[in-house]
Amino acid sequence: MSRLLVSILVALLASVPLWLTDFYYLHVLIVTGIFIVAAMSLNLLLGYTGQLSLGHVAFFGIGAYTSALVSLGFEVHILPDVTVGMAPKPVWFAMLCATAVAGLTGYAIGKLSFRVRGAYFVIVSISFAEVVRLVALNWVELTQGPMALNNIPALTLGFDGFELSFLRKPAFYLLVLTMLVVCYVIIARLVNSRAGRAMIALRENESLAMSVGIDVTRYLVVATVVSAAMAGMAGALYTHYIRIVDPDIFLFIYTVTMVIMVVTGGKGTLAGPIVGGVIFGIVPEVLRGMEIRPEVQWIAYGVLMVLVVYFLPRGIVPAIESYMSSRRRAPKGEAVAVAPEAPQQ
Repeated sequence: MSRLLVSILVALLASVPLWLTDFYYLHVLIVTGIFIVAAMSLNLLLGYTGQLSLGHVAFFGIGAYTSALVSLGFEVHILPDVTVGMAPKPVWFAMLCATAVAGLTGYAIGKLSFRVRGAYFVIVSISFAEVVRLVALNWVELTQGPMALNNIPALTLGFDGFELSFLRKPAFYLLVLTMLVVCYVIIARLVNSRAGRAMIALRENESLAMSVGIDVTRYLVVATVVSAAMAGMAGALYTHYIRIVDPDIFLFIYTVTMVIMVVTGGKGTLAGPIVGGVIFGIVPEVLRGMEIRPEVQWIAYGVLMVLVVYFLPRGIVPAIESYMSSRRRAPKGEAVAVAPEAPQQ
């Protein structure tokens, strides 16, 4: 995709608040954009290193809770005579803290968990997410447990008497779009660098990559840190948009949503999570607008997902790229025959 086309697409998306007057649909786009950022971060692990993390929602939730606590302030008793606390900080600082804490957590988990591979890594990632959920549920003094942290402040930026508030949906939509573009650029630069080529080599053949001197653990940890930091930023965006956070943010369904966006859009592609996120973020709202029974909506949603995975096993974006490539190679005037995709091993 050319830079001109990308620029036109971004400009078109930036114009959405000007002509979309229904705030409900704008809300759907905001939440979809936040989860696209989270899916892009997961794609860095799943798509470019081949590591399936089913505990990715832990980084999302850690970012949400960190940003909420730093912006609200907190005080906890570590020991009977030892109290640790922090006064409320600006939201922009809280969001930076959320990104940093999620990234540091990703570093720690990466150093520990990448000693195992395959199903063992999946078990470690799920266990980590469940442990974090239980901490958020039971450490009532810090997180309020099931009562949730509420009245979380909205993001405001001000200098020299000027203040920009992201309390209203149009402004927050532009903030999410900006973060999405920034994360896209970071991932694109990373995967096209030497580190990115090493990650792809690990995905294709780890033993061969090790034999030519690639430090497997180092590059996997780099991918995990960047991925976790982006997921933490997505969680911070979510908590300052919804303005309430509880342990349900660690529910497994959120990880499933990210995986669906990545796999159906096309893992290992830059545009895959975006395409998958748009489709599977908006389809439930389209089905809801058809005024059919809720169970029928979810059945239709599941059938659509199965059909996409069955007929396009590599994802929507790779299928489109394959079709366009075959069109360019075909002699003028001849029909284009596209062979069916072989399922991935």
